[in-house]
Amino acid sequence: MQALDALLNRVSVPRLIDPAPTAEQREVLFAAATRAPDHGHLQPYRFLTVEGAAREQMGELLAEAAQMQEGEITEAMIDKARNGPLRAPLVVVVIAKLQDHVKYPKAEQLLAAGCAAHGILLAAYAQGIGAVWRTGDLAYSKHVAKGLGLTDDEEVIAFLYLGTPQKEPRVAEKVDLAEFVSAWPGKS
Repeated sequence: MQALDALLNRVSVPRLIDPAPTAEQREVLFAAATRAPDHGHLQPYRFLTVEGAAREQMGELLAEAAQMQEGEITEAMIDKARNGPLRAPLVVVVIAKLQDHVKYPKAEQLLAAGCAAHGILLAAYAQGIGAVWRTGDLAYSKHVAKGLGLTDDEEVIAFLYLGTPQKEPRVAEKVDLAEFVSAWPGKS
């Protein structure tokens, strides 16, 4: 697949089934992640793979975090959290490792981690793997961070769900670029 094809046509694929990406495919996914722009070569990211029975354990962790949220929490909300990781055969937790640095601010590091996650999505599309980026309130829960073994300088920025598309992925919509791109006229 041509790089531009992946860049121009990648779409989220929310309905995923077995099998999960192979070891060889995963190597490509994570190699693509490491090509993210990274000022200072800080590698401000790391990844956890969650599959098999570990998805159920992650679901229990998310259900616990859901029960700790403020406001009215329904049993349906708890069940949704519990079943979330079961929506795909592989969940990749993308973790930003933000470091104090005199030259490279944490905001840039966070963007680099986001680019690494996007690299995984592009590499998945290029290999015919279905993928979708999910977060939600529970991704930012201190309880979830602790349960996943994150340190104080780390935060979850994405749950990437990966697997075989259940059906043919949709075609990417064409967008009107004029809505997003304009020329700066310079100072007046």
